[in-house]
Amino acid sequence: MKHIYPILARYLISALLALNNLAVFYLIFTPLTIYPVYFILSLFFPVEIIGKNLLINDYSIELIDACIAGSAYYLLTILNLATPMKFKTRIYSLIFSFSLFLLINVLRISFFSYLFISGFSLFNLFHLIFWYALSILFVVGIWLLTIKLFKINKIPVYTDFFSIEKLLRI
Repeated sequence: MKHIYPILARYLISALLALNNLAVFYLIFTPLTIYPVYFILSLFFPVEIIGKNLLINDYSIELIDACIAGSAYYLLTILNLATPMKFKTRIYSLIFSFSLFLLINVLRISFFSYLFISGFSLFNLFHLIFWYALSILFVVGIWLLTIKLFKINKIPVYTDFFSIEKLLRI
């Protein structure tokens, strides 16, 4: 039974991280997203931060939770915790996947903010396509890259399920 406890602990952590509407992810990643976006946009426009809003000229861009993408960080965390791996590999792969997603997200928000402020006529169409289709592909792509770079050869949930089944048969 002692071999089952680490597996159960990983899934318990996954469940606990979802509490309070993913608050831990928004607490961490909201400022890590807003300030780099502010910096990038300040290279092109005079920008002011008020809460989660970036004030640029006569425009206010609110970085809502969907922009911060806490659910994407949570999905990367679930994939990580649901996959058996060494602790050191788990930590490094989480840092890598979070950092890469943060970078992509900051660049995405900065780019779309620039398009919006510049009056790009297809802004809404591009924004919706990016939001609904490409955001999912980014998370999947980051996970696949993480698997490749960190040589993860286990399958999330599936490997744990059969490990537990094997332990219970003994």
